[in-house]
Amino acid sequence: MADWEQIVSVCEAELPEVERSASYGTPALKVKGKLFARLREDGESVAVFVDFMEREALTQANPDAYVVTDHYLDYPMVLVVLAAVPDDELREILVESWRRRAPKRLVTAFDAEA
Repeated sequence: MADWEQIVSVCEAELPEVERSASYGTPALKVKGKLFARLREDGESVAVFVDFMEREALTQANPDAYVVTDHYLDYPMVLVVLAAVPDDELREILVESWRRRAPKRLVTAFDAEA
């Protein structure tokens, strides 16, 4: 199971222009000032950006790992329960959240390097 510091390390090492920040009083990661991941108050889950269709698929496929609370119902976000998601899947979700929030030129440059 990954913890917040491991998430930060992976994101800072692999994704351009990641900034440590805070959101709602909890640790968060941003790209160019835009939130893409935040540790929830429980310390056991991370809120990330997904589109609504992807969120539906994730929550149906693995409801123990992907959760939507009433707070996030109208936002294109999902909670990822860290203990229930393999590290490689978590990495993929974080990268996708970053891609959704990063400027297009940054995503294009990231894709060109990959």
